[in-house]
This record gives sequence, structure tokens and C-alpha cells, in this order.
Amino acid sequence: MTGVPASAAGGSSQASPASQTSPGPQASQAAQAAGAVVVPSEVTADAAATADPEDAGRPPRGAKLAAAAVNQASVWNIANLLTMLRLILVPGFVALMLADGGYDPAWRAFAWAAFAIAMITDLFDGHIARTYNLVTDFGKIADPIADKAIMGAALICLSSLGDLPWWVTIVILGRELGITLLRFLVIRYGVIPASRGGKLKTLTQGVAVGMYVLALTGWLATLRWWVMAAAVVLTVVTGLDYVRQAVVLRRQGIAERKAALEETQA
Repeated sequence: MTGVPASAAGGSSQASPASQTSPGPQASQAAQAAGAVVVPSEVTADAAATADPEDAGRPPRGAKLAAAAVNQASVWNIANLLTMLRLILVPGFVALMLADGGYDPAWRAFAWAAFAIAMITDLFDGHIARTYNLVTDFGKIADPIADKAIMGAALICLSSLGDLPWWVTIVILGRELGITLLRFLVIRYGVIPASRGGKLKTLTQGVAVGMYVLALTGWLATLRWWVMAAAVVLTVVTGLDYVRQAVVLRRQGIAERKAALEETQA
């Protein structure tokens, strides 16, 4: 009875449930003629019935992989590239420093250039990362490693060649490694900020070591001795100040935790 009005057939003016759930033959033919794809309601109903309700709260497939790719790409920024350059310069510096027995002025000049580039990148990478919001977990780990590596390599080379007393190398490297370990020990209570004295110490160490890397003579050789003496003094004084800050930070952290515990129990 297709095409006969419902009122003529004696039925109700409302469409039957079957006519509401599935398109009629004429509607299907019209949709196909228009290029549309008609999906029977039974198929969509079955798909909805078989869908896992837990999938509604899950991210789309590949979302975690895409997010990881974005995070990985963010590592390759200018600040981290400067840190990587400083790490690459370490073996190059050692090779130049020890070339031809380690006493050739020309090779020492090339070694000084590599050391100077490393020190300059140390000044800029952290500033760039903080200014342009490029701080990454890789940078937090690699930056201090690069700093200690280039300075440690220079001090050990100088002491091995007899240009610098071993006790100076031991004091400077011992302080650097000790403060780094101390920072990790008290990190649960807070972060010890870099002080102005610490920054001055780093600058003085860089200048002093750079002067020792060059084959200087005369009054310049005497001047570098005094610069290194100032660097050693700053190294010890700032190291003791960091220890004091760590003790204060630990005491404050313990007191705050104790107060919070007592407030919770009350």
C-alpha cells in the first residue's frame, strides 16, 4: 500500500514505529540518487550496543604517541643545543689541550678558544631557557653536567701537565661535586637558589682557568696566579654558604612538616 495516505487506509495520522526507524524504499532510492550512503538503523543500533562504554573516557588511539612526539621535539630548542655543544666541546678541548705534549702555545690557544666558547654558552643557555620558556627535563640534567665536565676537564689537564697544583683541582672539583650532592639531599625540603657569590665564583673560575690554559709568561703569569687564588677563596666561601643554606632549609622543612602533622592530628 505504498503511497496510500494513512487516513485513507483508516489508520492514524501518526507514522508507525517501523516507518520512523527505517527509511522507505522511495526515500532510500532518492538518497542513493543524490549520492548519499544510507545506513540502516539496525546497523547503527548494533554498533552502539556493541561499543565498549569504557572507551568513552579514553583518549583517541595514537594520542599518547603524538603527545610524546611533541615533548620529544621540544627538547631540540636553542638552549639545549647550546648545552649539547658544550658537551661536545669537552673531548675536543682535551684533545687540543694535550696535543703535541700539551706545551705547544698554538695548540693551547686553540684549546683556550674551545674553553671560551663553552663558558660563553654556559652564560646564555640558562638565560635563554628561562626567558623564552624553554626549560626541559633534559636541560635541567644536562646543563650542570656540561658545566662540571668542561671545568673538570680543564683543571685535570692543567694539573696533569704540572701547570696547576693538584690541591687546587681537588678543592674546586670537591666543592662542585659536594654542593651538587647536597642539593639533591635537601631537594625534598626546597631548592637552594644560585647566589650572587656563586655566580661571581663561576666567572672568576672561568677567567682563572682560561688564563692558565694560555701559555702566558711574565706579569700575566703572575696575575693569573692571583686570579686563581681569588677563585679558590670564592669557591670555599660560597661552598660554606651553600651548606648553611641547606641546613636552614632542612630545619624549616622539618618544622613545617611537623606543624602540618600536628594540625592534621588535631
